Amino acid sequence: MGRSAPSQEAPAGAGRQSVWRRGRVLAGLAVLTAGLLVFHRAVPNSVGRVGSLLEAFLPWLGLVVVVLFALALLRRSAVALVALLLPVAAWTYLFGGLLLPGAAPGARQLVVVQHNVSDENADPAGTARALADAGPDLIALEELVPPALAVYERTLAAAYPYHEVRGTVGLWSRHPLTGARALDIKPRGITEPWSRGLRTEVHTPHGRVAAYVAHLPSLRVRASGLTSARRDESARLLGEAVAAEELKTVILLGDLNGTVEDRGLAPLTSRLNVAERGFALSFPAAFPLARIDQVMARSATVTDIRTLPTTGSDHIPVAARITLSAGRR
Repeated sequence: MGRSAPSQEAPAGAGRQSVWRRGRVLAGLAVLTAGLLVFHRAVPNSVGRVGSLLEAFLPWLGLVVVVLFALALLRRSAVALVALLLPVAAWTYLFGGLLLPGAAPGARQLVVVQHNVSDENADPAGTARALADAGPDLIALEELVPPALAVYERTLAAAYPYHEVRGTVGLWSRHPLTGARALDIKPRGITEPWSRGLRTEVHTPHGRVAAYVAHLPSLRVRASGLTSARRDESARLLGEAVAAEELKTVILLGDLNGTVEDRGLAPLTSRLNVAERGFALSFPAAFPLARIDQVMARSATVTDIRTLPTTGSDHIPVAARITLSAGRR
């Protein structure tokens, strides 16, 4: 009789060990994703504004987590699945609250609409009607150009008898407006006519509110990185104007060309409250990637923000509910 063949069976526990050993690269990527979410402000902006570029699309790191999760399952890697708990926790902490339903409508609330209507909009009348259909108290518009401006004025006149326009930005209101003036938020280096800021006072049923409408300079993504210097300078000037505002309650509406996570908007987000509920991705309209149309407030809460149906613009309009604080002047 010949010798029996040596046993090919794996040692006991070898399967469990391989489950914990494989997928270490995936685990490392999971830890890196968590680090970018939590410490995004540590990513330097000195070269190509990489930090701001990351922050512009920060919520989309959630898709990276989904891809890593699928790969971890395919690899049957326990260590990768455990490591993925880190970015899941980080994303939930940063953005999970935005997915919750908004609070029920209550007293001392204003509904506002913000929309960059586009200077190439072929249907300003239809756009105006769509915005009015949301029934807001205030409608802020940017990229107002003749002859479209006359169409907006005519179409909104019945429901919004009060309005103010400075340059290419305007505010329509159901409530009286006073003290309107242009804001000087033009960055250095722009020599052509440029007026994109407006401040006015809204006499609401709940008291006076300072309303600001602004359109900050556009960003460009190039091979060298993100170009945001002019946007950042304009945001600083706008932040200084808000800080100097004498009225306690302030509402800011505008195309700020940045997300609330973008450090370039820190002069505003450090002074104003942002939406507590809703993602409301507003640009580009064909495939929304980010919300750059913003509603912020001081001494008030932006309880939720949502998108409205698309118009003839390359932006999607957003509507927000604002709860005003008591004891204002």
